[in-house]
Amino acid sequence: MQPQVPQFGAMPQMAAAPVAAPVAGAVVPGSLPTFKLILVGDGGTGKTTFVKRHLTGEFEKKYIATLGVEVHPLTFHTNHGAICFNCWDTAGQERFGGLRDGYYIQGQCAIIMFDVTSRLTYNNVERWYRDLVRVCENIPIVLCGNKVDVKDRKVKARSITFHRKKNLQYYDISAKSNYNFEKPFLWLARKLIGDNNLYFVAAPALAPPEVAVDPQKAAEYERQIAEAAEVPVPEDESEFS
Repeated sequence: MQPQVPQFGAMPQMAAAPVAAPVAGAVVPGSLPTFKLILVGDGGTGKTTFVKRHLTGEFEKKYIATLGVEVHPLTFHTNHGAICFNCWDTAGQERFGGLRDGYYIQGQCAIIMFDVTSRLTYNNVERWYRDLVRVCENIPIVLCGNKVDVKDRKVKARSITFHRKKNLQYYDISAKSNYNFEKPFLWLARKLIGDNNLYFVAAPALAPPEVAVDPQKAAEYERQIAEAAEVPVPEDESEFS
């Protein structure tokens, strides 16, 4: 039996929103506007941990044996009504030499994840981006630097410039602490619905934090990201050398 999604007050129905066609093998709860979200990045960057923070999505996930992936339906309640991201998780398939095109086909938005404690995972962002846009052209993409709760950060805000070169959005996140969990989904929802004033009217049910992000350190990271955004983007691609 599917769990009942709690309703948070009266929310207007979404007007003329782009409703995605159901993706083969995906979980489509009810008739919500639903979008296929592709989650990519090196193994060990925290992709599965991130998507499992959303408890409802974890409960309703579906395994697609033909591709060896899990699909987690993540529902968010907005001022336009509810919206669902069918979040495709690789389930470790990237460790076996990349992902098949079936993983990307019909993708409507994406999150590319790296680990801020591992320079190599950031260096590989370019490869994940290239694989993604080869199949999915002109979709909204968010780049996320995970594990900012760890003290030994290797990839500093000032060196994260790939998103600016490719017109992506970037967020520091910490999956285990829920830090900035909603921000990538909010940005994607605004792009997909076409309303920059869209906002979430209720918080999703998330797993309790396993660790905590130091508020002072988080504020410092936000300041560094803002400062880095004011610096001209380097012309060369030496950041990946």
